[in-house]
Amino acid sequence: MNLLERIVARKRIEVEKAKHATPIKTLQIRCIQLEPARNFFAALVDHRPVRNTTRVIAEIKRKSPSAGVIREDFDVAAIAGAYAENGAAALSVLTDEEHFGGHLGYIQQAREAVPLPVLRKDFIVDEYQIWESRAANADAVLLIAEVLNEGELLDMMILTRELGMTILLEVHDVENLLKVKRHIGFPHAGYSLLGINNRNLRTMQTDLGHTVRMAEMVDDKRVLVSESGIKSAEDLKKLRQHGVSIVLVGESLLAQPNPGQALATLLGR
Repeated sequence: MNLLERIVARKRIEVEKAKHATPIKTLQIRCIQLEPARNFFAALVDHRPVRNTTRVIAEIKRKSPSAGVIREDFDVAAIAGAYAENGAAALSVLTDEEHFGGHLGYIQQAREAVPLPVLRKDFIVDEYQIWESRAANADAVLLIAEVLNEGELLDMMILTRELGMTILLEVHDVENLLKVKRHIGFPHAGYSLLGINNRNLRTMQTDLGHTVRMAEMVDDKRVLVSESGIKSAEDLKKLRQHGVSIVLVGESLLAQPNPGQALATLLGR
């Protein structure tokens, strides 16, 4: 099995254990008690785009399979605050523990630190995790087309929308883009974004040009998000030239001594 297949197989085992530890009814009660999710979609999609402006989803993660440990001094609240002070439009929080050093509780830590909406970034393989995400106070969830079949994807999109969260629907392969792009906006406009992952999750190789090539196949580029491999203001400029004005950036910021200053530099502040 490649890395993605191994992660997904492990994640299915984790979910079954979680179901026994915390029944779905418990999660549903928690969801009812929460205030509505923050609007992740509105924080990123500008229907009157400002020229030469990129909106950044700044990511919080301790490590990754490709880079190993990225940051030893890992303080979720401090990183979230630094991002918010330096121009982040939203946050992405890794919750996968084994490969990314994440934790579900990091979502609430980030939300308590800043007013920005927070995406739960993980490998979602079961509707239980959608309930789990909202119960953890996530404002958005990542759904990966390479992990889910079309029926699973649509069911999860419906549930995510019903719980008031935004969907970041991620693709890497061209065939998956062709399969899912008609579903962007389903089941209700204003709740789904389309992410192009420049990193091949099977090989962990990264190519920024992947977004550029894939963007040509997308009609509404306002909802496009380029993910992975973004390191400089020049990268942002290149993406904007092809109509992409939302990016998800993590590793290149967290590897710097001051992630907030690194974000400000990326944005040209």
